Amino acid sequence: MAKIKIKFCCTECGTESPKWLGKCPGCGSWNTMVEEKETSVRTQGVKSSLLGTKEKPRPIINIEGGQEPRIETRLGELNRVLGGGVVPGSLILVGGDPGIGKSTLLLQTSHALAAQGLTVLYISGEESVRQTRLRADRLGALSETLYVLCETNLELIDEAISSISPDLLVIDSIQTVYEPSVPSAPGSVAQVRECTAHFMRIAKVKGIATVLVGHVTKEGAIAGPRLLEHMVDCVLYFEGERHHSYRLLRAVKNRFGSTNEIGIFEMMEGGLREVTNPSELFLSERPLGVSGSTVVASMEGTRPVLVELQALVATTNFPSPRRMSTGIDHHRMALIIAVLEKRMGMFLQNQDAYLNVAGGVKLDEPAVDLAAAVSLASSFRDVPTKPYDVIFGEVGLTGEVRAVSRAEQRVKEAEKLGFKRVIMPENSLKGWKPPSGIQIVGVSTVSEALAAALS
Repeated sequence: MAKIKIKFCCTECGTESPKWLGKCPGCGSWNTMVEEKETSVRTQGVKSSLLGTKEKPRPIINIEGGQEPRIETRLGELNRVLGGGVVPGSLILVGGDPGIGKSTLLLQTSHALAAQGLTVLYISGEESVRQTRLRADRLGALSETLYVLCETNLELIDEAISSISPDLLVIDSIQTVYEPSVPSAPGSVAQVRECTAHFMRIAKVKGIATVLVGHVTKEGAIAGPRLLEHMVDCVLYFEGERHHSYRLLRAVKNRFGSTNEIGIFEMMEGGLREVTNPSELFLSERPLGVSGSTVVASMEGTRPVLVELQALVATTNFPSPRRMSTGIDHHRMALIIAVLEKRMGMFLQNQDAYLNVAGGVKLDEPAVDLAAAVSLASSFRDVPTKPYDVIFGEVGLTGEVRAVSRAEQRVKEAEKLGFKRVIMPENSLKGWKPPSGIQIVGVSTVSEALAAALS
């Protein structure tokens, strides 16, 4: 018999300790150390054929090069985020809030690949096969090569994989799968780590593209040890507001493509629908001729997206004014307000300031600074901006407007949607020729931008 010993693991970062601690020494979280039993034999139940290969080291110049083969799905937005399609033998982790549509997305993806003649095995640990069939009926995702199994035992899942030999394996979710030889409850740090390592070996040795669904914590991060994200090849977050119909698929790690791409979907009654032109969606309800409203050209990966930015500045009745922002870092908003006070002479110390990205989009690049400054100044002065202006640029602490990347693509997107003028950093005009169908206003300071936008 293998000797069993007790250890305590942090549910947030996976740090191990021989005794219970109130505060995790690894990540500093409180009350996250849970008791687990560990056996001295760590490889029980693992097939020897999956423990490694017998390849010998080779010089890197003798290794075959070229592009990785990809399996294109019929979802163009998903292909964009993955870098062109699913790579055989890759391990993909998909996380998101409960009910956001992770299972819907993966079932539609499974059907898209099965319709191409590929074999797909969809393993659900949270729903019965009948529930999965009901969702497939609603989505129209019925195919003869799409196999469904309700199982959480890793050994039985191994048998199903060996009997079917799928091209795509979907595990929904990794927190429900357990290894019988590991004496811990499903979802624990040890179980998640061991099961993920097992699926990684299967993906690499057998060349099966594997997708794992991961639960998220209340902070929005994927539950389990941070090691989980390091083990996989690609980490995708499926996010969105519950009160809006669209969803964003964002890559935060991708060994086979860019980590800045996003895919946009709209949740419909019959499933997720791709949004090929997100700028029109985000600007569909934009009011014209209203103070505090501007349009900013933001880059999401290689795609320019035009989004409406709204600001409201109102007199406060409290000693300390409120500063609230949605979709933009509130620290960045405080910096812009300080620049307007110091450099532009605006007295905002007795004003509440609210900043919102319409539609619930999250913008984290510095190119939205100038549009945020114009929105706040427009609302403070109660002067409407021009309805067909697009504004972008980074704002420095001295009030200067700094250059941003991919200015040409932002301008072309504004021209395509019918905007008449672009206010942008003057230094971003170097090295390319602006299109003739739109007016370009280059500015070097915030004061010049406000004079051009609010005149």
